Amino acid sequence: MGDRHTKDKHMDPADPGLVSTNFYWITAGAIALLLVLSAFFSGSETALTAASRGKLRARADRGERGAQRALDITEDTERLIGSVLLGNNLVNILSASLATALFTRAFGAEGVAWATLVMTLLVLIFAEVLPKTYAITRPEAAAALVSAPIRLVVLVFAPIVAAVRAITRVMLRVFGIETDPDANLLAREEIAGAITLGHSEGAVQKEDRDRLLGALDLGDRTVEEIMLHRSQIKMIDADSPAAAVLEQALASPHTRLPIFKDEPENVVGLIHAKDISRAMYAAGQQAGEGSYAEAYANFDVMQVAMEPYFIPETTTLDDQMRQFLRRHTHFALVVDEYGSLQGLITLEDILEEIVGEITDEFDTADAETEITRLNDGAYMVEGTMTIRDLNRAMDWNLPDEEANTVAGLVIHEAQMIPSAGQQFSFHGFRFEVIERIENRISRLRIRPL
Repeated sequence: MGDRHTKDKHMDPADPGLVSTNFYWITAGAIALLLVLSAFFSGSETALTAASRGKLRARADRGERGAQRALDITEDTERLIGSVLLGNNLVNILSASLATALFTRAFGAEGVAWATLVMTLLVLIFAEVLPKTYAITRPEAAAALVSAPIRLVVLVFAPIVAAVRAITRVMLRVFGIETDPDANLLAREEIAGAITLGHSEGAVQKEDRDRLLGALDLGDRTVEEIMLHRSQIKMIDADSPAAAVLEQALASPHTRLPIFKDEPENVVGLIHAKDISRAMYAAGQQAGEGSYAEAYANFDVMQVAMEPYFIPETTTLDDQMRQFLRRHTHFALVVDEYGSLQGLITLEDILEEIVGEITDEFDTADAETEITRLNDGAYMVEGTMTIRDLNRAMDWNLPDEEANTVAGLVIHEAQMIPSAGQQFSFHGFRFEVIERIENRISRLRIRPL
């Protein structure tokens, strides 16, 4: 009886020692479980925010359901982040509270300090750095892996997150800050930023960067910025003899030339060198040998002229390229709001904004000599060269918001039309006017400061 009584006493569940041991193990296990959940939330947040939506879309198109779920839950980033942060904070606070209770019971008042130190190390290493490092290394794979449980978390915490979002917006509105719940980083801006970053890190070549950014910028640039100015347009007088018109068309490096009546502002048609050559040849054949002069004298060039195509100077390059393709034409005349001729633009001009200068055997070498490197490290630049072309050629960052050409930039900054020999310093460069023709700056010397 005595032995059995002693055995029962040692096995008594009410034994303080046994209760204390069970408390330590249960609490330690709960803390470990909460650390695992904290690591899950931390890694999920990093994976879902760092994953490229483009790569996720490619995975989803290949049939990966996890990638499609990740795309769906990242549509509303604010709700996703709110749910993950709510879950992460809940488990972190609960684990810290349990650790405090555990260490206080074991070490007394000093247990608070020990709990803070131990939990800080455990959370930092196992619940933050480790899962985030893995997630940032393989963001798309990790995002697809955690998408299913995170979608459940988002659904469970949806009411609480909605309330928190409402409170947050009200508080921000008090300080005059309006939030747009549907505002997301534009895909075009994201792509442009990635291309620029890739070039700065050496992963993207300069030529590739220029082509890609040139294509992305078409929607933000107007035909006014790249058109050939009216002062440089070669035109044909409709009253000129047909033989003179043919000679001028064949001598020009351009296949299409505008025709004006009475004054250059009055463009009445567009003539193609091949069309007038073919028509005049046919007229001579019909007249018979020996009557070419009479046939050409009576030939009306307007009968082979095409109707001119006018566009406003505010048309974007992207829209104009689409119009060229839709109308099956490559040539347009640019007019201002009053209908006055400002210049002309071709499909080739727009393509050059993407691929760079396009030259053939009929082009002159003027474009190749717009920039000349001097022995002292400076550059001789034509005043009519566009700032965008100069930036692309030299990898500079001169602003082009207020002017399209280099000469226009100098005039804008100087607030005057400078004379030859005058120098100005702005935007990290020294500009010296080398040549001025009437009121036009024709050549400048530019040297980086």
